[in-house]
Parts: sequence; C-alpha cells; structure tokens
Amino acid sequence: MGYGYLAIAIVFEVIATMALKASDGFSHAISSTVCVIGYAVAFYFLSLVLKTVPVGVAYAIWSGMGIVLIGLLSAVFFKQIPDLAAVIGIVLILAGVIVINVFSTAANQ
Repeated sequence: MGYGYLAIAIVFEVIATMALKASDGFSHAISSTVCVIGYAVAFYFLSLVLKTVPVGVAYAIWSGMGIVLIGLLSAVFFKQIPDLAAVIGIVLILAGVIVINVFSTAANQ
C-alpha cells in the first residue's frame, strides 16, 4: 500500500506546485487555496508512505517523479520549454528513479 500512497502524494505535490506557479505569489485566492491544500494532502500521504517504505527511497521517488512531471506539465501549461541540458537532466532523474525501483533491494524493504 505504501507505493499507492506514494503515487497519491506525488500527484498532489505536482498539483500543488502547478497551483503555486498559477497563484502568482499567492495573489490569486483559488490557486493559492489549491496549492496549500495540495501540499497538505501530499505531505499527509507521504507520512503514510514512510511507515512502510524507507525514507531515502520514498523521497528519491517522490522528488524525482515530481521533477519529471512538473517539467512536462510546465512545458504544456506555462510554455516553459526546457533546453537540451534540462531535458538530459530530467531523463537522468527519471533513469535514477527506474534504477531504484528495478535494482535496489532497499526499495523492497
């Protein structure tokens, strides 16, 4: 169940981060509210994850997938197109998350 909670935490963290950008420095009430609630839900589910998944593994996956998803969504919604170096960096982060999940014994503890 820990990895299911981790997926929920990642989704809400991504929603909250996108809302943070849209809030324009917390000057828009709706996106600011979505941001605060999204982060609260994300951290709640992350706390549940840490009951069963090692903190280093959980945080690596949470932050790595957040970076990848936010990079993709910010290109679509905010027209913030990454340059080649950013794309390579994002691909390497995604590769790291895959390596942790496929090859690490710590991910299965």
